[in-house]
Amino acid sequence: MSRTKRAPDFEKSLAELESLVERLEAGDLPLEEALKSFERGISLTRDCQGALDAAQARVEILLKRDGEPRLETFDAEDDGEQSE
Repeated sequence: MSRTKRAPDFEKSLAELESLVERLEAGDLPLEEALKSFERGISLTRDCQGALDAAQARVEILLKRDGEPRLETFDAEDDGEQSE
């Protein structure tokens, strides 16, 4: 399945977020850099949450089809609505 808009890789976003948290928790960043890191962390958190929401929607699509799992095309931009 290919998408024209591809979301950032979940694992890479999560790893970057974990790294930012470690740096912020160390407490040795200048204020301006800490604020930029925090802002980036918020963006990464939203990206990760979006990826998790999309994965959950895909699982729900598989589980709701007459008890028979079947794959369908999923587009996160459709807000979970599927046309058959």
